[in-house]
Amino acid sequence: MSLPPSPSLNHLLAALPKAEFESLAGHLELVPMALGQMLYEPGEQLRHAYFPTTSIVSLHYVTESGASAETAGVGNEGVVGVSLFMGGDTTSSSAVVQTAGQAYRLERHLLKQAFDRGGMLQRLLLLYTQALMTQMSQTAACNRHHPVEQQLCRWLLLTLDRLPTLELVITQELIAGMLGVRREGITEAAGKLQGKGLISYRRGHITVLNRAGLETSACECYAVVRKEMSRLLSDVRYRQDSPPLRR
Repeated sequence: MSLPPSPSLNHLLAALPKAEFESLAGHLELVPMALGQMLYEPGEQLRHAYFPTTSIVSLHYVTESGASAETAGVGNEGVVGVSLFMGGDTTSSSAVVQTAGQAYRLERHLLKQAFDRGGMLQRLLLLYTQALMTQMSQTAACNRHHPVEQQLCRWLLLTLDRLPTLELVITQELIAGMLGVRREGITEAAGKLQGKGLISYRRGHITVLNRAGLETSACECYAVVRKEMSRLLSDVRYRQDSPPLRR
């Protein structure tokens, strides 16, 4: 029987000093995150913050017509629900599970109390929020100025950074919804990447065969997001009892 994933698989929780972590540990609730699960919708009051361990959550902006596009993704590097400690309980975006897995959730008042006490948790959450803002702004620029093939490369690379495997279980239709483009555009872009030997695609599964080649084919947006995350968290030290983390 396998053990549940440690909260320390989440980079933010892993970086908390032992005393701060232990003050939260008893309140962290391990929850399953099913593919397509809606964590919150626009205007809805948030009740929990989520610290993904093996899941990935997509933040979407939804128009009045029902069309949507991803503004950012959140995996084991971050937290879902930044508005809880930034001064608001609601947000204009939605959050939906992109990759099934697990996460630890924390009730909003407990997160707010811990944040208001200051300490490392407050610093980490503010640094992560700045990195998230960079990801959002870079996504907007990428979707406006770069071709679908480069957008797909960026999205694949950011997703891979949050997974322990080179295989993604996702359909082209879902990716099209993330990027806010037509499915035919994703089919064409994925075909080009497969033709270059960078990925292998079969229904509902994408396997990256050549990550270095994928990075070469991507626009600068992936590197900008990755570099900013590394810069902001460059001096963060993880607890000795935390498992090794991918940086």
